[in-house]
Amino acid sequence: MFGGSQQIGYYKMTPEFITGFFFDAIKTAISLAAPMLIAGLAVGLLVSIFQAATSINEMTLTFIPKMLAVAVALIFFFPWMMQTMVVFTQNLFENMMFYVH
Repeated sequence: MFGGSQQIGYYKMTPEFITGFFFDAIKTAISLAAPMLIAGLAVGLLVSIFQAATSINEMTLTFIPKMLAVAVALIFFFPWMMQTMVVFTQNLFENMMFYVH
């Protein structure tokens, strides 16, 4: 068992495995944050274009629309975000014994 052959389904803690695991974790985190960031970016861009077209230079004008856009994106994407987090966490806990042996 501890010798030359490795059992099927077990992973060795190699640098490649750790790098791949952290890559998946970061990719999951970015994909979870992306909908809110994109909504805030789009609304901020639209408000900036509106401010440039009307020559309104109010700094606080962008805050409320961005906050509302992020809240709407969070409400809209929340089921998908929860499903993504549950799948990632479930996969992590199901394979915990394979990682630590």
